[in-house]
Amino acid sequence: MFARVSFYPTLFYNVFMEKVTSRRWYDRIDNNVILGALPFRSMTQDLIQNENVKAVVSMNEDYELTLFSNNAEMWKSHGVKFLQLPTVDIFECPDQSKLIQGVTFINRFLPPVNTLPGIVSSNSEELDEPGTVYIHCKAGRTRSATLVGCYLMIRNGWTPEQAVEYMKEKRPHVLLHRQQWKALDVFYAENVTKSRATSQETSF
Repeated sequence: MFARVSFYPTLFYNVFMEKVTSRRWYDRIDNNVILGALPFRSMTQDLIQNENVKAVVSMNEDYELTLFSNNAEMWKSHGVKFLQLPTVDIFECPDQSKLIQGVTFINRFLPPVNTLPGIVSSNSEELDEPGTVYIHCKAGRTRSATLVGCYLMIRNGWTPEQAVEYMKEKRPHVLLHRQQWKALDVFYAENVTKSRATSQETSF
């Protein structure tokens, strides 16, 4: 209930902070991923034409998208693939199944690379046209940053600390709490460390 009540006041606060501080509404993390706040419908064409956005991952619940942002059908009408991984703001962290689903989806839009076993790579039969994936929640600080951290760990073989440090270089106001760090640690242990060990074993 608190997340619902606080949604619009905090959204307007984010707009205010973007206007009066050095915060940006979204930041490019690498050639393939943008981490950002709720993309307003007025931003749609700019994201598609200027940022080459081919897909969007939303960590928002349905009510957060209702008034200002595109839902799945709206993105589809613009030729943009959409994945929603609804996670309650403030009090919840994306669970491991959502994080794996999100990373798998992101990898569909990357140029061909070698990725770790267990995660769908861009060499798979599910490959879509390469382009940018816009990953967001309300502010692009916590829920969506958790998913981007997992993507960076898989993509680069990084630890959670390395992934978060890199994210903060690109988007300084990223804010992860204890539960988000725990999710990153679990994801790293189950999908990066184990996969690396498996790769080493199969190489002998």
